[in-house]
Amino acid sequence: MNVQPQHHTLPTPELANLVAPDCHGLNFYGIDKSLQDLVTLYLPEDLRAHLEPHLETFGALVGDEVDDWSRMADKHIPVLHHRDPRGRFEDWIEFHPAYRNMEDVALGDYGLAAMIHKPGVFGWDKPMSHTVKFIFQYIFGQSEFGQLCPISATETTATLIKDYGDEATKARFYDGLTSQDTKTMLKGAQFMTERPGGSDVSNIQLEARFEDGNWKLYGEKWFCSCTDGDVALLLARPQGAPAGNKGLGLFALPRRLDDGSRNSYRIVRLKNKLGSRSMASGEIVFDGAVAYPLGEVGPHENKGLKMMMDQVSLSRLSHGCRAAAMMRRCLNEALVTAQNRHAFQEKIIDKPLLRRQLMKLMLPTEQALSITLYLGNQISLAEAGDERAQMITRILTPAHKYRTARDNVRVATGAMEVRGGNGYIEDFVNARLVRDAHLGVLWEGTSNINSLDITTRAIAKVGAHKDLKEELMDQIDTSSNMPGQFKGELRSTVQQAIDFAEDVAMSGNQTLARKASSAVYNSATATLLATEGSALGAAGRDARRLLLARMVIDHRLRAQDPLKVGETGFEKAATDLLLADAPVSLDMASDVLTQ
Repeated sequence: MNVQPQHHTLPTPELANLVAPDCHGLNFYGIDKSLQDLVTLYLPEDLRAHLEPHLETFGALVGDEVDDWSRMADKHIPVLHHRDPRGRFEDWIEFHPAYRNMEDVALGDYGLAAMIHKPGVFGWDKPMSHTVKFIFQYIFGQSEFGQLCPISATETTATLIKDYGDEATKARFYDGLTSQDTKTMLKGAQFMTERPGGSDVSNIQLEARFEDGNWKLYGEKWFCSCTDGDVALLLARPQGAPAGNKGLGLFALPRRLDDGSRNSYRIVRLKNKLGSRSMASGEIVFDGAVAYPLGEVGPHENKGLKMMMDQVSLSRLSHGCRAAAMMRRCLNEALVTAQNRHAFQEKIIDKPLLRRQLMKLMLPTEQALSITLYLGNQISLAEAGDERAQMITRILTPAHKYRTARDNVRVATGAMEVRGGNGYIEDFVNARLVRDAHLGVLWEGTSNINSLDITTRAIAKVGAHKDLKEELMDQIDTSSNMPGQFKGELRSTVQQAIDFAEDVAMSGNQTLARKASSAVYNSATATLLATEGSALGAAGRDARRLLLARMVIDHRLRAQDPLKVGETGFEKAATDLLLADAPVSLDMASDVLTQ
């Protein structure tokens, strides 16, 4: 896979080991042959053809100007000002102009938060699908990770207000949250975590009191994403409501009241984060802040947590998309370095050990892309009432978030190592990718929380794994172009992986929850890669995803002897094809699969 820089003067071989070029200036859609192939499978042809010029323009913009702005915003982080020039407590946050430029592009010009809510984005007469949304987020995230949080928060805040708000609340907020006018639009936020409990929201102490005809909030939130948001969703316990999760109500908190005055809450400080530094996260104290309930709330059992989980699920999917985007940038950085860096009289991409390392970066990157696009389609089906799709998204959403977040850390670190010492220097993008990658394992549930969600809830409580198994088997059985022997092997492996996850879940063995969740993710992505590769190859396009499916089976789902010497014939042949620029025909892939 050849990812050559287009806007660089290449260094001489004598200097290339020190100053190998990076990916800045490339068109992040134009160089992504995997994405270009997959959009032919996951989008209707008329929509794909309509979006193609927009994707090309967006890819060029993200690879150049947005990449510059992102680096600038990462260095010039938000600054909190408690008072305005007249001494009023306005708690306004100053952002570097580069951050505002990215807002204008993402929220304004391309409508990344609005496109699923309204027609007209890109001149299309219907709202865009979740798959289209993820495609644009995936390209954008290859340059800017931090701003994808407010993009997702704005989109999901609008979704929950539309689904659960009364007519007055919808009229107050919805149009602003779905606007593309960055000067007047409302940006969303999520204020969830409190000091008494991070992932354990049952300990939430923020109190909601009904006073003077309004619900008002008293207490604190410890980690507030998008602290400058105009409308924040949060959980609070109405006065008199029971303890635990059942007492929590869901509220929409405006930054400003209807008369334009500042609402009664204070931003205490901003978090000095390891990564995602361009986006403001902070701590907030509430002193009678007016908030609007979503659904019925009061001194009784409330359904706020159940409603809030809609936003959490959508946010988890966005996190998976972000991880997929960052892994693609990491892989491309590693490839462009390997193709241009020299050591010991030859390009390092010709070194056998590095070629194996590059495959360790490529495999999780391609897995993440496949499941991101697939889940985009499944969400749309689920929202239309498809019960199987609802169960598939129920189990694969936490699996997607869990596995991509962890893979992203390893891929970012591996790509930094390929660049060498320069990868550790902030002059290059690798250091920021490593910092940003680690946030994914924390937001919207740690690895343990997501894996337990899969085993104790998605499998043990609702049996979502049964629908997933049926779906994967149907995909395998109906793939008429998949090589027969490999089809049988894939079918057997998927059966074994899902059965293992079921055994772990039903036994209550929580120590194996991560292993079971990885089995779910890897069996799903192996199936997607295989069916995608077969379909693309039959259409005369690149069938290389079939080879990647076999690698998932060999390295993620099959026992390995750590003391066995030697590289299989398949692995050597597949690596040579996957690291080459030429497309892989279906016949070529079929031949290699049998080795």
